[in-house]
This record gives sequence, C-alpha cells and structure tokens, in this order.
Amino acid sequence: MIKSSSFALYYHKNYLNGGNCRSDSISTLAELKAASQTPTAARNRLTYLFDEGKFTELDAYAAAGDSLAGVITAFGYVEGNPVYAFSQDVTVKDGALTEAQAKKIAKVYDLAAKTGVPVVGIFDSYGADVSDGSKALNAYGELLMWTSNLSGVVPQIAVVAGTCAGCAAMLAESADFTVIAKDAELYVAPNANIKNSAENAAENGTAAVVCEDDKAAVEAAKNILTKLPQNNLSPVPMYEFADPTEAVGDDADGIAKAVCDGDSVTELNAEYGKASYTALATLGGATVGVVATNKTGDKLTSADCSKIARFVRTCDAYAIPVVTFVDTEGFKADDETEAYGAVKDMAKLCHAYAEATTIKLAVVTGKAYGPAFIALAGKGSNADLSFALDTAVISALAPVTAVEFLQHDELKGAADLTAARNTLADKFAKENASAAVAAKNGCVDGIIAKNEIRQTLMDSIEVMAGKRISRLPKKHSNIQL
Repeated sequence: MIKSSSFALYYHKNYLNGGNCRSDSISTLAELKAASQTPTAARNRLTYLFDEGKFTELDAYAAAGDSLAGVITAFGYVEGNPVYAFSQDVTVKDGALTEAQAKKIAKVYDLAAKTGVPVVGIFDSYGADVSDGSKALNAYGELLMWTSNLSGVVPQIAVVAGTCAGCAAMLAESADFTVIAKDAELYVAPNANIKNSAENAAENGTAAVVCEDDKAAVEAAKNILTKLPQNNLSPVPMYEFADPTEAVGDDADGIAKAVCDGDSVTELNAEYGKASYTALATLGGATVGVVATNKTGDKLTSADCSKIARFVRTCDAYAIPVVTFVDTEGFKADDETEAYGAVKDMAKLCHAYAEATTIKLAVVTGKAYGPAFIALAGKGSNADLSFALDTAVISALAPVTAVEFLQHDELKGAADLTAARNTLADKFAKENASAAVAAKNGCVDGIIAKNEIRQTLMDSIEVMAGKRISRLPKKHSNIQL
C-alpha cells in the first residue's frame, strides 16, 4: 500500500488492522495510575534527558476517550538548568495526535513562554488521530503557532526518535535544531523512493545530527542544549574549560578544535553543505558559534550558503558570538548553480551576517576572494573585528583572474602559458593581495600568527561584551528564503 498522508497511514494501521494501541477502557484512579506509570520508550527517553533520570510529570492522567493522551509532558533539570519536555508515546494509538495530546503539549509551550525555559520535543507518531478529525487539524495549527512564536525566544530542540509524519514533521523542523535516530523517519508526505529517511534528512539539511539510536539522539540533543542560553535574554552559559591540545591545522575541523576549548566542539549539519563547517563550542568557557569555509577545497554552494545563514541567525537569536574562519575561493559558479538560482542563497548568507547584532569575529586563514570576503569577513556590516594570518590572500579577484585582466599582455608568447600565468598570479598575490596590503587598506584589523588565534579571539569577545546596536524599526527583515 502506498502511503499518501499521515491521516491515511494512521487510519490504515488502527482502524483496518487493529494497530498498535493501548485502548483498554480506563476509568478508575487506580487504572489511571497504572496506565500512566507503565514503562514505555517515551518515558525512558525522558530519563535519558533529565539529570539523574528524574522529572516531574504534568497532566499524567489526561485522557483521550478510553486511552491516555499519548504523550508524556514534564519538566526537570539538564545540567542543573530547568527544561520542559514532551515525549510522544507510540504505544497509545501509535502516538497519534489528538486534541487532548495537543493540549498537553501546548501547556508545555505556554509554561516555557512564561518562564523563559527551553523545550525539548521527542517525536514518535504516525500522525493525527483521524477519529478526532477537524479537532486534530486545529490542534496542529495551535502547536505550529506556539513553536513559531517561541522561535528565537527559548531554545527548542526536536528529537525524532521514531516516525514523525505529516504536520508533526513541520512542528519538529520548526525547532532550532533537529536530531534524528538512524532508523527514524521524518516526512510530511512520504515518498516510497526514499529508503533511508534519516540519511536523507542529514543530506538535505533537515536534521542537524543523526545518531545510532533514540538514546544517543536524546543525549545529542542534551549536548546541544547545554551550549545554549536559557532564553534570548540570558547570557551564554559559562563552563570550566580545558585548553586545546592540538596545534592549529589547515582544515575546518582542525582549526576549530585547536582554537576552541578542549573537547567542546559539536559539529552540526555535517552532511549538508559539505564545503562549510558549523559547530557550537566553548571558547574560554563561554559558548561560541563556529563557521569555517574550508571543510573541503570546494567553493561554497547554495547548500553551504543556506547552512551558514541558518546557523548565524540561530546564534544571533540567542546572542551567541559567531567566529568565522575564512578560507575559500568564493562561490561556486557553473550552469547547475545558476539554474538553481544560487544567487538567492548567497544573498541570504550576506543578509544573515549583516542583520546579526551578536558579536561577529572573522579570521582569514587562507584565501578570501571578492564577494566571499565581503559576505563573511568584510568590515562594517559583517564583522566587528577581522584578523588575517600573515599567509592570507585577500583580493577582489582570484589572482589568476586578476592576472588575465591586468597583465594579459605579459602572457603573450609564453612557451608554457599555464606556468607563466601561475607565476604572475603568485607575484600578484604577494604584492597586491597579501594580508599586509589588506591591513594597510583597512580591510582587516590586524595580522596574527596561528598560535595567536585563540587568545586574540578570547580577548576580542571580552572587549566586545558590551556591544549594543540599534536597527531601524520594522516588523522583520525580508530575507531571501
């Protein structure tokens, strides 16, 4: 049978085949207590999340007809900080969303809004309860409103532990970060040709992290959550830290781990936009967002631009400083890129940096040409402070391209045109596009050595801690999406 919607899937499973649901009639208090305390995966997942596995359950006896509501809602502590959570129970009507379940989840969002406390949602449901009909539709609408209103106010982490179908998928993807278990599924309208939903979710940027199982997924969400502030008005968390033990390398991961505190780097969206690198880490004990453009030697693609833009906007929402390591020849330019309309995503990247009011620091560690330098490390709108290694090459054009424009006559008659062009390009890079020239022209604030990056960034964040910016009054910016 071809799956056509979450409603149809749930109907097929439960009304035609009997389904996997706990639907015995519950009426007495003893029966309610017994049903609510039955060990389930949903309850276990909350123990993985909260300190010492302890939490306070909310509305434990709320029912939908003859069954419990199909979701466990609770609050507890994660690394000593309060957190609200809900965990859908697939043993009750396959976790199908009913009006009663939606009310329980909405209460969590309401409490989070009142108290400024993060929310973790653990999804495991085949969709809405068809027997609830229009009530279920209204319930989903209310939950989508809640998660949208709370976006950028309190951190929201979604854990896809099983099936997350239909409107629930949109709800999960509205979170700041989505973590998915390897065998889980995430879709609005299922496609029979997609055989590995979790892998697909990682490759298209839907999931920030893919984990081996539900326990690992909850623990990954917990790790992300500990690096985020409680809300948009709280300072970033501070931790005791260890100095890095690695020397600064040339690739994104090597640079991040050598500059940030030891064992603090958590890469996100690793399988999406593979030329770029985004991670949460700590620097001097305080959370920072790390962006790097040289995970591979490739130019930045549309996916890279979307990935970085989304990450920068998330960091900005919670006033997390953004540190950008720039080493790229720029944006990819080919027929496929142009046909896709990648300029829209490039504009989105520029907009995200320019609009962000959080602390923005940039270090040019290698090549930074034209629009890429302007978007990622340019002074004024995109970086509060920019630094460059003494080996950096900063140019309006790639040196080879500049030579073709400016020194084409010198290439005439060359026995080996490629060698002659490369020789002139190297000379141009040293004489016209060096870090010294960039500093002289005010493009960067200073030239530093590799072993000075960490201390320079820590000092810069400290001195920028009081940063205040006022923007023109408006409802919201009209960023390209």
